[in-house]
Amino acid sequence: MYLITVFGNLLIILAVSTDPNLHTPMYFFLANLSFVDICFTSTTVPKMLVNIQTQSKVITYAGCITQIYFFILFAVSDFFMLSVMAYDRFVAICHPLYYTVIMNPRLCGLLVLVSWITFVSLFYCTILGVYLSSAAPQSSHSSAVASVMYTVVTPMLNPFIYSLRNKDVKRALKAFFVKETLHGQLS
Repeated sequence: MYLITVFGNLLIILAVSTDPNLHTPMYFFLANLSFVDICFTSTTVPKMLVNIQTQSKVITYAGCITQIYFFILFAVSDFFMLSVMAYDRFVAICHPLYYTVIMNPRLCGLLVLVSWITFVSLFYCTILGVYLSSAAPQSSHSSAVASVMYTVVTPMLNPFIYSLRNKDVKRALKAFFVKETLHGQLS
């Protein structure tokens, strides 16, 4: 799942950065969300995979503090980007004639984000479920499942939810790979 998360999000970044037709606020936010999702997942999953492989759950104090710092940093960045994308969609729907004025490049540079309501609900609900239920007696298995939902599954679903169903992104990726294939054949 980790490789799918990284590969899918890298495909979004590649499509947005190489296709001039995708140089719009929505896709700018989407590429930034993809980058943050790669970073967010990379703060915990590699260590988790090492722990599973070695059957060890040991982490140094400095390693733990560093991991928590980056986990919170990227989680907050994810929340911020999701909120900004919701605002972008609000402006596009409610004020379409003023969209280009309101969502100017300077504002987009400040806001950097992407949102989808179901995804946000899944993300917030699983986090709240883990932290609000920590006081109640429960199995570590249910906490682990909820943790995996918001640290691995949700960022993995991002590319599919936001982009790979989008015809513009599919077209950009197809054009990129056709161009690369032709370039490779000519070399």
